[in-house]
Amino acid sequence: MKKWVVTLTMAAGIVGLAGCGGQNSDTVAKTSAGNVTKDELYEAMKGKAGEQALQQLVFEKVLSKEYKVSDKEVDKKMDELKEQLGPQFEMALAQSGFKDEDDFRESLKVNLLQEKAAVKDVKVSEKEVKEYYDNKQKELEVRHILVEDEKTAKDVKAKLDQGGDFAALAKEHSVDTAANEQGGSLGTITIDTPQMDQTFIKEAFKLKKDQISNPVQTQFGWHIIQVTNIKEKPKKDVKPFDEVKDDYAHELKVAKLDPETMQEALTKELKKADIKVNDKDLKETFDAMLNDKQDQGDNKKEEEKK
Repeated sequence: MKKWVVTLTMAAGIVGLAGCGGQNSDTVAKTSAGNVTKDELYEAMKGKAGEQALQQLVFEKVLSKEYKVSDKEVDKKMDELKEQLGPQFEMALAQSGFKDEDDFRESLKVNLLQEKAAVKDVKVSEKEVKEYYDNKQKELEVRHILVEDEKTAKDVKAKLDQGGDFAALAKEHSVDTAANEQGGSLGTITIDTPQMDQTFIKEAFKLKKDQISNPVQTQFGWHIIQVTNIKEKPKKDVKPFDEVKDDYAHELKVAKLDPETMQEALTKELKKADIKVNDKDLKETFDAMLNDKQDQGDNKKEEEKK
């Protein structure tokens, strides 16, 4: 799934912990050996997922004060994730500790709130949006040769420039063995294909049909890319630019987000909220987020002096 999508790491049971409260001794379960109270359940769950659960609850309260996420927005993102993960969706939830979709929706909503806080200061030009709009109307059939270093990539590109056969060179040099079985083909991609490296997509959409790129570096290595076909959407399926430009501008802003930007936006909102944790066992839950690196360094020096 895309980088801005919430990572499936929140522990199961957060909703249950939120309902415990820890403020009274109401009986949760009765046994012949004695009863289990809400206080006991709270303490037990706090030890297992307390900090994570508290963060989740505080994030939602703080962010919801200024930003709004509708059920329709959560449903849309949920549908996108299901489409991306296909039959692996339920397994991904289970492996990440979510008991069901409703449990996951809570984390997804918080992630969307955080996203809205982060994109607030991201800028995109109308030219960027128009280029994105134009590219949204295309589907590219692409193939590539993936190698581990720039020198090999340049050597392969030189052979291609001299008339070398792309499929044969892919089979000889490319480390993408799955694609090599199809002559280096990656099939069809769009400007917003999930899980596709953004640098790769950006370079591919600069190419004309049959054009071969110069070596392109991504997180996976060095690519030589060729666009073998370009399909345009039927005009009847294309909405006018003015009708969709706001939505596309938001998509572009989201695409520019990285984990650091997301964290900075969240930290900014948390600092404004003046958080105070009363439970002594959870006192340090937000310390790492709220204390600047400089502050942490100064505190460490002071402790060393003592």
